[in-house]
Parts: sequence; structure tokens; C-alpha cells
Amino acid sequence: MTANLLDYDLEGLAAFVASLGEKRFRATQLFRWIHQKGARDFGQMTDLAKSLREKLEGRARIEGLSVLTQHESADGTIKWLFDVGNGDAVEAVFIPEDDRGTLCISSQAGCAVGCRFCSTGHQGFSRNLTTGEILAQLWFAEHFLRGHLDTRGTRVITNVVMMGMGEPLQNYAALVPALRVMLDDHGYGLSRRRVTVSTSGVVPMMDRLGEDSPVAMAVSLHAPNDELRDKLVPLNRKYPIAELLDACNRYLEHAPRDFITFEYCMLDGVNDQPEHARQLVDLVRHHRGRGVSCKLNLIPFNPFPASGLVRSPQQSVQAFAKILSDAGIVTTVRKTRGDDIDAACGQLAGDVKDRTRVDRRIAQQRTVMLKQVPADTTKEA
Repeated sequence: MTANLLDYDLEGLAAFVASLGEKRFRATQLFRWIHQKGARDFGQMTDLAKSLREKLEGRARIEGLSVLTQHESADGTIKWLFDVGNGDAVEAVFIPEDDRGTLCISSQAGCAVGCRFCSTGHQGFSRNLTTGEILAQLWFAEHFLRGHLDTRGTRVITNVVMMGMGEPLQNYAALVPALRVMLDDHGYGLSRRRVTVSTSGVVPMMDRLGEDSPVAMAVSLHAPNDELRDKLVPLNRKYPIAELLDACNRYLEHAPRDFITFEYCMLDGVNDQPEHARQLVDLVRHHRGRGVSCKLNLIPFNPFPASGLVRSPQQSVQAFAKILSDAGIVTTVRKTRGDDIDAACGQLAGDVKDRTRVDRRIAQQRTVMLKQVPADTTKEA
């Protein structure tokens, strides 16, 4: 069976190329063709020796994911549903801003954490994605958007957040090589500050990530005490808040930013009361006598029927934010984007929560892919 080259970081690709009897610099050329130019056909790689291209034709492939659906919001947000086989599908969302373009990527088909306020968690867990399937979302989106937005080959995606379907740190083996490709100057050349891994608090893997590939980190906190967080984020029963905050402080010793972002989904009458805000201030200011350097990101809840939860009123969100800000904690309220296409935070998998419907859609559309933008076939200097 041929190797999918999207599964390799540069070191892995160098080892593969070496197995073909070729030198390392050929791997760098190949890596740049794939990720910087979006090439899918070895014949396009005009600065590679013909003999190498022939070897690659028989031993390798560059295979992305089939696009089942694409939806564009009135605010410019774009959501793609990708087929990952066996009736499973994952989503990626592009969020344009004046000064950046952010891509939200999935790491698993479904999620095993089961946070009460997350529609993906209610879908259940199917499987981990491979490195190639994680990167295929970025690879497709970047090169599609260059044509869609007519950027004349300049980079569109400036930030990547691992905040789509799944818990990234429960798919660690596939995550780290994908991060390395995102950061590699021969790949996407993203700054560590512009790649964010969001976790619900898998403490041992937070420590490993700090050693292996420290990028920006966002932690799904959502409650100021263990009793409440146990109900909202079941993983808290294994790694309670004190252990999680200890891990955050250890991670900050390696992180590219000097703060952790705490995500806090605002749920009416559940975690949005003034006493919750005051507990949160005490928690992040005084944990172990030192607190945690952090930013709080308050997220308006995006309701779905199975949750039984309601979005906090705007006045409650603002009052909550004021208590945090008055205590000197940097606090933002996330602007809701793409909710008209079920692409807002917590709505990922809105298209896949009915498994029968997905199976039918995949069967109908498996052979109908959105045509990916052709690579720039200009010969490299």
C-alpha cells in the first residue's frame, strides 16, 4: 500500500525519502511542494528529478479528505464537513477577521470527554484521526481559500486552533507531528503563539506537550469549583481543578505566551452567577498562593436540544465579566461567529449528530468532492 505523505512531518518524510535512496534535501523540496504549494500530483513537482517522481508514483500518494458539504455564513465564516470513512465525518471552520484568518480543526471523530454543553460530546466517540487527516483539513482549507479569496498565492490562514471535534490531547501521537508541520518554516511557518491546543484538562499530556511541542494553550474550565465542574466536564473527576491549575503553571514554563487562556461557557443559572465569578477570581489569583497567569474568555452558549441548557442573558455575561475585570483579570467575551451555519463554538458536529443521516449523505456524496484548488506549478527558484 502506498504511503500518504500528509501523514509525515519533515523528519518522517526525510526517513521515507531516504528509504527510496534519496538525499534529505529532496524531502525538503517535496515537503514544500505539498504544504506551501498544495501539490497533489508528483508530476507538478518540476524541480524533482524525473527518477524520483517515478519512484514516488509507485510508492506514495498525497491524499486529502473528501468534502461532503461547505457552508458559508453571512459573516464570512466557512464550515466544511469532511468524510473520514465508515460513516464518520469531521468539521473544520474558517473564521476571517480584519487582521487574521483562523482555522478551527478537529482531532477526533466525535469526543469521549462528554462535556454537557458540547454537541460533539453528545454525539459520542468514534475514533482518533490520523496525522494526515488532521493536516488534510489545514491543507485543503489553505489552498482552497487562496483561490476562493483570490490572494494570489499568499497565505490566508494565520492562526490554527485545535478546538474542533475531539480532545486533542487524547490523540497525542497524531497531534504532535501535525503541530510540527504547522510550525515548520518549510510547511505552514506558523508561530507557536499562533497555534493553540484546547484541552479539557488531560494533565499528563499537558506536561508532555510542554516538553515536545509547546504552543499556546486554552483550557476548557467552565466552572470555579470541583462540584460544579464534575457535572459539566466529567474529566474533572480524574483531574480535579487543583491538579489542572498545577499543570497550567508547569506548562507556562515552556509556553510561547505568558498566560493560559481559560475558556468559560456561560450557562444561564448554572455557572454565571456573581458568586461564581468571585470564586473564579479567588481561584486564579490565589491557587497555591501564586495563582495562574491567565486570560478569561467568556463564551456565549450555543444551545442544542439534548443539553437541557440555556444561554446566559447578555446582562449576566457583562456583569460576570465586570467582576473579573475589576479584579484585574484580562477578560474577553467571545464574539459569536457562524452560528447561522452551526459553526459556532460548541456547535461543531451539528451536521453529524444524526448518524443515520450522515451515513446516507456520505453514501450519496462520497464521489462528489469539491474540486481542490490546483497547485501553483511555477518552478521553484
